[in-house]
Amino acid sequence: MTTTNQVDESSSPHELQRKLSNRHLQLIAIGGAIGTGLFMGSGKTISLAGPSILIIYMIIGAMFFFLMRALGEILLSNLHYKSFIDMAHDLIGPAAGYYIGWSYWLGWVLVGIADLAAIINYLGFWLPPGEAFTPMGQALISAGCVLLVLGINLLTVKLFGEIEFWFALVKILAIMGLIFIGGYMVFMQFQPPEGPIASFSNVWSHGGMFPKGASGFLAGFQIALFAFVGVELIGTMAAETKDPEKNLPKAVNAIPTRIILFYVVSLFIVMSVTPWNQIPADQSPFVTLFLHAGIPTSAIIMNLVVLSSVMSSMNSGVFSTSRMLFGLAKDGQAPQALSKLSKRAVPAKGLIFSCFFIMAGAALQYFVPNTLEAFTLASSLCVILFISIWSLIMVCYIRYRKRSPELHAKSTFKMPGGIWMSYVILAFMLFALIILSLEPDTLKALMISPLWLVILAVTYRVLYKPRMKKHGPHA
Repeated sequence: MTTTNQVDESSSPHELQRKLSNRHLQLIAIGGAIGTGLFMGSGKTISLAGPSILIIYMIIGAMFFFLMRALGEILLSNLHYKSFIDMAHDLIGPAAGYYIGWSYWLGWVLVGIADLAAIINYLGFWLPPGEAFTPMGQALISAGCVLLVLGINLLTVKLFGEIEFWFALVKILAIMGLIFIGGYMVFMQFQPPEGPIASFSNVWSHGGMFPKGASGFLAGFQIALFAFVGVELIGTMAAETKDPEKNLPKAVNAIPTRIILFYVVSLFIVMSVTPWNQIPADQSPFVTLFLHAGIPTSAIIMNLVVLSSVMSSMNSGVFSTSRMLFGLAKDGQAPQALSKLSKRAVPAKGLIFSCFFIMAGAALQYFVPNTLEAFTLASSLCVILFISIWSLIMVCYIRYRKRSPELHAKSTFKMPGGIWMSYVILAFMLFALIILSLEPDTLKALMISPLWLVILAVTYRVLYKPRMKKHGPHA
């Protein structure tokens, strides 16, 4: 494939435009690796696993580095691949493209619904004690957030990249600030009014690295996996990235450094200042550290950071779902109206379609009696969907290696470990599903998940397979 062909295609009014620069891609990749799970979920994860959470993040981070290297090699082997859908459609078959596209769409819709609930929860910080938003107030906040994200995405992809750049920058500065302040407290041997002196030894001197045993270590994987949803987001931006041969490898290769810095180092500092067994499970350990530092506005600062993190997650989710719908429609596996681009070269109808379902899902919280259980179920189902998508990416890589050995031979961005490493990652994904079956809440999601397979199988066979046979894949 020549550069000319790539430029011609990307400049077509019917194709996505390459508007995301290296600066955008790098920060979006970082934003995908730093989610609300790190800021708010790490307290519960630490309470379950103790210091072994550091090992958990390193194991998951290593698996995702190899997964992203595999994804990067495939996307760069054929720049006509716009996202996972084209890749799965070509390497496995149209049914795989249909599954991966619609499952990725549903996964991010579920994340968007959970994000709206989180935003309402965080905004409640500014309400007087004992008060909460009325149902009408929650509805208005949800509508306002969805319309804001929709507006950002409807304008231009470059604006989306710019907004995500700043969202990610806020998260990075917050974590870097935490590492700097926490490190200073350890160096100065700071001692809070209640608790031991800040020291690196606090990490392992309260029961060792595995204080909760094997069961606690395994339990930590359940929440930690959800924190990594979004790392694969780069794969949905392949068609809108300038100079992908140069910029995509840079973004992928930086993943290990980001995981170590943003997850491992930051939580190591947190547990050095505050022993893991004194970190409240229902609070952000980041807020706890700033409070120990004697910064009175820490709660306000961290709530603003978490709000920006949640908005970033929703922004990225709406972006990726619209690109998935665009790819599905191009392959004749979604309504054709979703394949039309606006004058600004964005899939506007796909954006509106996704936002409608996020709003509809958020509205259900007013009718479902036990909303906490419903959202636990939704987030668990989301993790199961993403595990299946990550697994299919590795199946695609195995198929690519067997079908196109000549492309692998001339690739300048080969996946380390190749085929055997692909099977290691697939075994890890199976291990993750087994872990999810150990807890009652996640077990319910595993039992419900086959229903999604049935829905996709029926709609594929009844709605789209006959049309593809009659008109071809791009009908």
